[in-house]
Amino acid sequence: MTAQASTAPTDKRKAIVEALMDLAAQRPWREIEIADIAKAAGVSLAEFRDLFPSKGAVLGALSRMVDRQVLEGTTDDLAGEPARERIFDVLMRRFDALQPYKEALRRISQDLQYDPVSLAALNQVALNSQRFMLAAAGISTEGPLGALKLQGAVLVYANTMRTWLDDDDPTLARTMARLDRELRRGERIVEGAEDLRRLSAPLRAVGRAFMQGRRSVRSEWRRAGDDNGDTQNPAAAI
Repeated sequence: MTAQASTAPTDKRKAIVEALMDLAAQRPWREIEIADIAKAAGVSLAEFRDLFPSKGAVLGALSRMVDRQVLEGTTDDLAGEPARERIFDVLMRRFDALQPYKEALRRISQDLQYDPVSLAALNQVALNSQRFMLAAAGISTEGPLGALKLQGAVLVYANTMRTWLDDDDPTLARTMARLDRELRRGERIVEGAEDLRRLSAPLRAVGRAFMQGRRSVRSEWRRAGDDNGDTQNPAAAI
């Protein structure tokens, strides 16, 4: 296989993403047909189908492209900084990477805000993206609070994005201020959850002991049933 042939699918995938973003900047989302995207990207419908199942999936590809750009630009320069500073840097670099698609994203956001099915699908895309953004910032998403951190990052990003979409100042001062506020709010929520988890540790231990006790009683009951040749009748354990 030649180098050109091996890279062709990637080139076509990027062409489709760029074509959709160009169209989305000019017309409502609901008016963009798959055939329009394929034509603008210079691919056949068959090639489009091989690469994407829907135009919504193309948005997912855009997210992955931007993720990759951010991750490739991630260094250890901020390793010694507080977690809030690290995630601030990562998310602002993500907004920078999205800048060429800002008008398209503005229109898409307006068109999909009352579409719960599409919003649910995009939330899953955002969850996958933020998992890697947090990893780039050196923030764990494993453990008991991992899901809270992950969904919190999605909310922080979504809330900040609403400001970013309307922030046409080259310095993005409003966006940075909003992101800082959202991160501080999220930080307090996670800290509160960690405190609650520590305070509830004795209760969880009691609960585990209680459940272990019930399992032991259930095992004794089952053994008693076996000894009496009746495992189906609860009265056999009496």
